[in-house]
Amino acid sequence: MQLKITMQMAVVSTSWALCLLSLHLLLLAATNEAATITILNRCSYTVWPAALPGGGVQLDPEQRWALDLPAGTMGGRIWARTGCSFHGKGNGSCQTGDCGGLLACTGSGQPPSTLAEFTIGQGQTGDFLDISLVDGFNVPMDFLPVQVQGRSGCSNGPRCGANITSQCPSELIVPGGCKDACTAFGADAYCCTGSAASNCSSTQYSDFFKRMCPTAYSYSMDDNSTTFSCPRGTNYQITFCPLTNKTISPAAASPLPATIGKSSKKSLTASRVSMILAPVGGFILLTILLVFTLLICKQRTQQHQDMNEEEEFGELQGKPMRFTFQQLKVATGQFTEKLGEGGFGSVFKGQFVDETIAVKRLDRAGQGKREFSAEVETIGSIHHINLVRLIGFCAEKSHRLLVYEYMPNGSLDRWIYCRHDNNNTPLDWSTRCKIIMQIAKGLAYLHEECTKKIAHLDVKPQNILLDDNFNAKLSDFGLCKLIDRDMSQVVTRTRGTPGYLAPEWLTSHITEKADIYSFGVVLMEVISGRKNLDTSRSEESIHLISLLEQKVKSDRLVDLIDSNSDDMQAHKQDAIQMMMLAMWCLQIDCKRRPKMSEVVTVLESTMDADTNIEHNFVATGAGNFAIARNINSSAPPLDSVVSGPR
Repeated sequence: MQLKITMQMAVVSTSWALCLLSLHLLLLAATNEAATITILNRCSYTVWPAALPGGGVQLDPEQRWALDLPAGTMGGRIWARTGCSFHGKGNGSCQTGDCGGLLACTGSGQPPSTLAEFTIGQGQTGDFLDISLVDGFNVPMDFLPVQVQGRSGCSNGPRCGANITSQCPSELIVPGGCKDACTAFGADAYCCTGSAASNCSSTQYSDFFKRMCPTAYSYSMDDNSTTFSCPRGTNYQITFCPLTNKTISPAAASPLPATIGKSSKKSLTASRVSMILAPVGGFILLTILLVFTLLICKQRTQQHQDMNEEEEFGELQGKPMRFTFQQLKVATGQFTEKLGEGGFGSVFKGQFVDETIAVKRLDRAGQGKREFSAEVETIGSIHHINLVRLIGFCAEKSHRLLVYEYMPNGSLDRWIYCRHDNNNTPLDWSTRCKIIMQIAKGLAYLHEECTKKIAHLDVKPQNILLDDNFNAKLSDFGLCKLIDRDMSQVVTRTRGTPGYLAPEWLTSHITEKADIYSFGVVLMEVISGRKNLDTSRSEESIHLISLLEQKVKSDRLVDLIDSNSDDMQAHKQDAIQMMMLAMWCLQIDCKRRPKMSEVVTVLESTMDADTNIEHNFVATGAGNFAIARNINSSAPPLDSVVSGPR
């Protein structure tokens, strides 16, 4: 009995061993049928490849991603995403091929995107692969098997190395890619499917993709030449922006030397010519080599500078979206519709996906680089309803661009200055009050609600933008400075716009109170409907703030109210009360000016403006300069740094 039990246990153990061996062999066979796809980014820009199955990663230029895929993988696909911005949790958005804002995709992306499609070791068959342009085109790609010595039976892989986007018909081009005609206008309209498919080869848009990438799958008339196969266990490499094939011409054969006659005179002449030409030829060759070397050095120096500038903005990824110059060139239609221009660049209207955008482009390479960095870091890290939203930026070689939300009604100066070339209807009293309140709230946020105080330092109507409902947002943070909470003042070089500068700029000791003085100037311009400095007026009326000093002392403030607006004239007393607030903001002594939160409280009618104020608003004498300085000599001021809020 005991022997029988022992034999049964031995049989069971043997069975388990055989099962485990079979399982091991099956796993080994499955492993041999699996495939590794290495994804290489040869583009000059970062891409975020997505894979189903597999997930997604960020791939900088010349980086690789090895993706292991089990046998039996069906309907696999890999595509490049561009113009992405992801935060720490892996959520964000991409310009092309997005899949629900996830870094690691769980579903297919949105066109336009070039797809690598594959099936790995399914059943008794091998691997099948293709490059599909059915969802449009975004980056060049090839999908090639990794050749292994002693292994055969693998066909060539598909390749789409052409830059279709740069030659895409205008009807199909979109930011970041090129739409497929079949998806953009409908399959029937462009005979991509159905009975009309036989005419696809002559169809303008459908044939475009086939002509550019003949080995890629693009529409229903494609034959088996667009599907490639390899035996099970083959590995592959996908390359984004692959190198283009170049044919090298064979070197030309050297000509045979000419026969020299026997004449000694001819020989002597040839010898003399050789003696003369040899050093001359050597000098010319040396000069060519020197020039060639200098050109290479210059090119490498420029490339090094470009790389350093690229790295300078590398840490900003993950905050505002980073665009390529080509994307913004397409979005603005080659920068055709100019909205305006300022000290550092011009602003153009554009279209990015479904959103209208405003793109500020710095006009001169190297100019305003510090201001560009300040604007990206500062406004890219703060969010307020009365601050213009920064969508993204471009820092590519010498190109510096900022992408903002579009404000349909432009800047405030278009609506408050009464000029012969301004046909806009004057703003009514309630709209002007709303704009003043919203500017005050935006500045209060910068001064008192951020981790560090942010001094804008260029508050003026040209930097106040209006949406279609005349809601105001403060823009242009190129001159801003950060001030630590425990610092009373900050030393900086003079910046800003004449006519809006606080008196303390004469001493270069600046706090956020400089913005409050500028706000007072803007407030007076809104009420009076004129510029602070207007040389077209009589000599005594050129300077609005000096005129304010005269009118308040003669009790004639009513003379300053915008005479071109009947509604403003109907609210004279309210306008005079608003001027009292402006005068509080215009105090020469910066310590006597209100905080912006106090300005907001006054505008909300929950407190009154301080009436115990000096009626001198322009520093013209030595005494006023001393008041404007108002410095505690025992605490020397510190230099500020341009940085984003922490």
